[in-house]
Amino acid sequence: MSNVIALNVPPRRQRLAERTDALIDGFARHRRIQDDVFWLKENAELLNILECTGTRVSPEALTPHLAFYASLSERLQFFPQYYRFLLSIGLDLEDLGVAGAQMERLCGWVAKQGLPEAELSDLQRAEARRLLARRGVRTAAADPALDERLHAFINRPATFALPNKKAAYELTHIVFYLSEYGRKDPGLDARALVSLEYAGILAHLDQNMDLLAEVCVAMRQAGQAANPVWEAAVRQTVDGFDVRQDGDAPLSDDYHEYLVANWACATAGQDQMARAVPGGRTLFQRPVPAAGALRPMSAALLSFADARSADWGQMQAGLYDMLDPDAGATLRISEASSPHFAAFFEQFARAVPA
Repeated sequence: MSNVIALNVPPRRQRLAERTDALIDGFARHRRIQDDVFWLKENAELLNILECTGTRVSPEALTPHLAFYASLSERLQFFPQYYRFLLSIGLDLEDLGVAGAQMERLCGWVAKQGLPEAELSDLQRAEARRLLARRGVRTAAADPALDERLHAFINRPATFALPNKKAAYELTHIVFYLSEYGRKDPGLDARALVSLEYAGILAHLDQNMDLLAEVCVAMRQAGQAANPVWEAAVRQTVDGFDVRQDGDAPLSDDYHEYLVANWACATAGQDQMARAVPGGRTLFQRPVPAAGALRPMSAALLSFADARSADWGQMQAGLYDMLDPDAGATLRISEASSPHFAAFFEQFARAVPA
């Protein structure tokens, strides 16, 4: 029996650092130009995930962003409509290690200009509040009733038992903002946790790993143990990603699913970015997902017409009979994954006459 212990943690961290560096460089210099609003979106998403997961980034890795960071004041003045993207990138760059301290001043300028007060959405007001609060700045747009309205929205589980991706993503982002990306208790009550459960069931039925990963992150940020079946599905997606250098790679690839799936893995304490990330223009292509059950299940339910029931026990045999084997397999996994499935189905069936 050997008493030699292999200390392999430092090499693994080094490999992760190299992949992080390649991601930062690829998104900053090889996908889009900085004047493209989608460049702002993609880089804000990547930097935000790196910052909120506590990923260590070398100063050299942030070099591609130094000129952009230096130009933030001018960009904010000329592109105030993109202030949330610009603040997010600047704040994350400072917190990741860029030498500079201009974001407190720029947050103050944004608040003084009243830019958050031009937002129509409570979700956007909550994001603006969270961004400015990172440098101790308050905004008049964050009225005392803002949290009350956010909680009222997420405390209605029936909303999230029906296919509505916009509502589901708003649910997860509200949890992100209320929890300050896992830094504090978001104060969710039991109804909001059921909402997350319903959103996760729908995402799994649809095999939408992008949304499912966000649900898993939101659950952990709410202090809950994420569903192990769902986290395993997200992990399988990460492991199956095709990440390769491709000078002709389309810009409409699966980069967002790649980022949030890795984020979910990191939040669960698992290795992230298990596959090598090449330099230069990179293609992110997700693996072929398992057959979704959401669409065929909805079509089958609709065909029952007046015979449709909200009772899962009454409907399940007939539904399984109408699904092909692959969709049926996904439905079985989704059903077994959550103790809330029967309650979810009461809403999903839409059996109450209009």
